Amino acid sequence: MDKKQFAILVVDDEDDIRDVLEITLTDIGYQVFLAKDGKAALELFEEKQPSIVITDIKMPVMGGIELLKQVKQRAPDTQVIMITGHGDMDLTISSLKFGAADFITKPVNVDILELAVSKAVDKLIADQKLAEYTHKLERLVVEKSRLNSHLSSLGLMIGTVSHNIKGLLTNLDGGLYITRSGLKKQNFADISEGLDLLAQNVDKIKQMIMDILMYSKDRQMNRQPVPAKKFLADIQKTMAMKLAHHPIAFHVVSDQAPRILNIDGAFMMSALVNILDNAVDACLEDKDKTGHEITLMVEKGRESLVIKIADNGCGMDVETKEKIFDLFFSSKQVKGTGFGLFIAKNIIAQHQGTVAVDSIKRRGTTFTISLPQKDQTLRSDQTPQSDQTLQSDQI
Repeated sequence: MDKKQFAILVVDDEDDIRDVLEITLTDIGYQVFLAKDGKAALELFEEKQPSIVITDIKMPVMGGIELLKQVKQRAPDTQVIMITGHGDMDLTISSLKFGAADFITKPVNVDILELAVSKAVDKLIADQKLAEYTHKLERLVVEKSRLNSHLSSLGLMIGTVSHNIKGLLTNLDGGLYITRSGLKKQNFADISEGLDLLAQNVDKIKQMIMDILMYSKDRQMNRQPVPAKKFLADIQKTMAMKLAHHPIAFHVVSDQAPRILNIDGAFMMSALVNILDNAVDACLEDKDKTGHEITLMVEKGRESLVIKIADNGCGMDVETKEKIFDLFFSSKQVKGTGFGLFIAKNIIAQHQGTVAVDSIKRRGTTFTISLPQKDQTLRSDQTPQSDQTLQSDQI
């Protein structure tokens, strides 16, 4: 044990006692500081932060009891040993009530002094080990809690995905049945309907797998300049396939969009497609009206990129709106995995962005995404497809 790590502050108004204690404790191996009264000791204590204080009870300016109180208030773990005279027993008892570790009487016996200091050091070491053990225990509790949370999430994920796969397999069986019936009857309308059903469910399975991979994979974001025209064209193509058999109009408004987007293109594509999928489902669920449409608007803010996705579908009530970004929450029953919007929000957060939702039941929903942007220039190996800004419905 390195005794120098335990500094000792000796406080006594008598020079001879201070000198004797300093010589004794220094010879034992401790680092020693000296003060002649409680006030001077408190100033030195603030500066040096000693582990042990050895103080006389009766001193001018500030006595030992008041010094004890002040030290314990500032550093409760500090060990304070009181030096008392034979007639100071009442004060000695009071000092123990205020947290003194021990007391020694005058004239100071060197062996008793060394024993008292040794006990104080043992207490400091024990407290330090207890703090370390407590910290380790707290870490273990946190890790166990995190593990239990992961296991719960894994179990919920398996249950949710299994439930959805069961529904998708049922739909695939339905598509196969319709297709086979059409082939037997040479009915091309039934064949086309069956193949469309198969294609829709294969697309849903692919999306589910992509969501699971996105959720489970620890991938660093690769943010870089992306030409807006190419990025939006890819979204338009994806939505064209998704809406091929649905009477839902899809519009892109980008006349105020910047030419270059500072984003991780693959990540942000996944986020927007997941939100757009939600808009498609909201339109399909709305049976009260026709003429459904979804609008993707991209525009440059003062220091941000603003992306809005609006639909005139079924809308959401307040309770649903509060839960839509929760992991595994889905209002679509077997049609949804509960991954999509959770992943979308995380991707937006990784871009240091925010997403807000406005929705009115039976009126529609608008997602507003705000991403901080810096002026970007294309690298030498990048060239935009066209300098012309995109107009509504044109990419």
